[in-house]
Amino acid sequence: MGYKVAVVGATGNVGREMLDILAERAFPADEVVAIASRRSQGQEVSFGDKILKVKALDTYDFSDTDICLMSAGGEASKEWSPRIGQQGCVVIDNSSAFRYDADVPLIVPEVNADAVAGFTKRNIIANPNCSTAQLVVALKPLHEAAGIKRVVVSTYQSVSGAGKDAMDELFNQTRAVFTAGEVTNTKFTKRIAFNVIPHIDVFMEDGYTKEEWKMVAETKKMLDPKIKLTATAVRVPVFIGHAESVNVEFERPITPEQATEILRAAPGVLVVDKRENGGYITPHEAAGEDATYISRIREDATVENGLAFWCVSDNLRKGAALNAVQIAEVLINRKLLQKAKQAA
Repeated sequence: MGYKVAVVGATGNVGREMLDILAERAFPADEVVAIASRRSQGQEVSFGDKILKVKALDTYDFSDTDICLMSAGGEASKEWSPRIGQQGCVVIDNSSAFRYDADVPLIVPEVNADAVAGFTKRNIIANPNCSTAQLVVALKPLHEAAGIKRVVVSTYQSVSGAGKDAMDELFNQTRAVFTAGEVTNTKFTKRIAFNVIPHIDVFMEDGYTKEEWKMVAETKKMLDPKIKLTATAVRVPVFIGHAESVNVEFERPITPEQATEILRAAPGVLVVDKRENGGYITPHEAAGEDATYISRIREDATVENGLAFWCVSDNLRKGAALNAVQIAEVLINRKLLQKAKQAA
């Protein structure tokens, strides 16, 4: 049996990636529909070897659609996801709109796939923040082995996480620097070309940014509420791929060698850690790949049972589009869509 899948936000960075991944993974869809705002209606997007014409969200009927991959931003999702869910279509939402809702499961399939069954309360499943997704893929097997007490993470996040306009801004500013042109900031608060900006999302009262808060809240919801985590989120002049410097304190002893073996066996993880020139992964190599890459695994001798490592992944794929498609695959493989329809 094939499914009908809608991709909302199909003209954006993540929406296009969703269409590519559905095609790459031969997702069992009889029909895939590209949807966006009215101003994008009639635009064409690629899906495998087909071209899809974009339909308008505000006039589309979802009642015969099985799964909606939503990547249209938080405000659009708040308005539309509940309506779409009420029509019997399961929404997998890439925004932060429903991540912290107790009735909405927040899912990374390698970490907490069993929690997906809770979607029936609202017919919505949340995709985590891009920087959290790759982090918890790495932390989950280590937490099972030695129990995580505390995590300190600094992120090096690419501009594609802020959308296509942000990518254009990095390109245009870089060109302006080389041609002695005027460097203008519209998307970022400071120049991003040849610079790093320790500010992603809005500032909160305690001095952390919303991006940093998301990493704390989402790790606790998906992995373990007892884990203490502090984050510093930084935007870097890279087009695609987020990197993270991760420092972990465990309840029980764990050596770098043990951690390496555990991570090598973990789903979704690839360890590249040669301790030599170039024996590690950077965002450049991770772009276009599905894995969460781990390098630089070593002891942190400043605390008892401490480890440090480097974590890299394509933020448009595992951080967004791939994770959403993997959630849809869990729904199908566990026959949860049929059970939900029978219950209805």
